[in-house]
Amino acid sequence: MEEKSEEEVGNESEDLKESEDKSDEELVNESEDLEESEDLEGEESEDLEESEEESEEESEELEGEESEDSEGLPFAKAEVVRLMKQNLDSDKMIRERVKVEMNRFLGEVLERVCEQLNEYPYTTIEYEMLKESIYPYTNIKRINEEKLRILKHLEAIRADCDALSMDVRKTLKLKDVDEEEEIF
Repeated sequence: MEEKSEEEVGNESEDLKESEDKSDEELVNESEDLEESEDLEGEESEDLEESEEESEEESEELEGEESEDSEGLPFAKAEVVRLMKQNLDSDKMIRERVKVEMNRFLGEVLERVCEQLNEYPYTTIEYEMLKESIYPYTNIKRINEEKLRILKHLEAIRADCDALSMDVRKTLKLKDVDEEEEIF
């Protein structure tokens, strides 16, 4: 074997000391990095929890979209729910069945309007046709008020008819009595 000179042996020992010093520094740096990473982990765990909640919501929406296909809903459930929440009080919770049935109801209304639009002989659907077809849905309040007004008017007519029939009966009785007296 080769013998190493004293100089080479000295160089190797210096290299060993330097590597030990470096490894000590690396250990200190690693421990500092570890402490920083633990601090970051606390923040990251909060971020992870938030992202997990968001991902759960997204997965629920995706599941909802998947179930839409299986339920045969006419519209995207998320859009219907968004519109419902927009028009409801903020403290209202919407059950799943309500979301689904509202979606189906809107689909049925669309079908009825389209059926009425199909009754027109024209190949192009104009805005006036649409207005006429959706009139019952957009003016339901006014239609109900008109219905109540007509019912009240019919009640008044019925009362007049009852009063007239009583008058007729009364006068016929008097005439019947008068006629009987004249005959005798």
